[in-house]
Amino acid sequence: MPRWIQGTVVDNIHWTESLFSLKIDADVDSFTAGQFASLALDIDGERVARPYSYLSSPDQNPLEFFFYTATDGVLSNALVKLNAGDTIWITQKSNGYFILDEVPAFDDLWMLGTGTGVAPFFSILNTDEPWQRFNRIVLVHAVRSLADLRYQEMVSALQQKYPERLLFQAFITREEIPGTIKGRVPAAIKDGSLEQAVNLELGVDKSHIMLCGNPDMVKDAVEVLKARGFSKNRRRTPGNITAENYW
Repeated sequence: MPRWIQGTVVDNIHWTESLFSLKIDADVDSFTAGQFASLALDIDGERVARPYSYLSSPDQNPLEFFFYTATDGVLSNALVKLNAGDTIWITQKSNGYFILDEVPAFDDLWMLGTGTGVAPFFSILNTDEPWQRFNRIVLVHAVRSLADLRYQEMVSALQQKYPERLLFQAFITREEIPGTIKGRVPAAIKDGSLEQAVNLELGVDKSHIMLCGNPDMVKDAVEVLKARGFSKNRRRTPGNITAENYW
């Protein structure tokens, strides 16, 4: 059974009607960037819990998480109503293997995320490890509309800190926005338009791809990559693809 501790909401940032971030003060155990904790509220006499990846890095305080309110999501629709000073349950110990310790050495690291699935990527990118291990990093954030494209100030700060090493590309599926790609990530991998947009080629011998977010995106992207000769990364058989579904 998980050990629950009580945290305090420091801030609830409402980006859109359905997109928000919580900052939480809680004395959790140390975690590795890319891992997740479970958050919970007691609703109608029952503790309702769900795992969420940290967006904040291990040395950052308060803890930060990124949410989308699903229509039928009991917990997310309760979390969005929290205010500063409210209490929330969080697991003291974090879990998960979507971390760089599980990623073999390559020249380039590609981080492809949809929606709030970019959270673990920001946690990782704000540590020293990826910049010590990889020459270039490509961050892709796919969203439905421009209003959903959050944390751009963090992207800009990282690009200023690591000039020419962090390449960023946004996908917006429902709007035509200059500088973004309209469409799905798997299709852009298949036709080469993603590589053309960031001016960097994917290569079996030089690239590792981390995928996080919509399970359909993850599944379809893995199939496209496999067709190009990339392989899933496993401990016994290191490969090019590390994936995590975000719901």
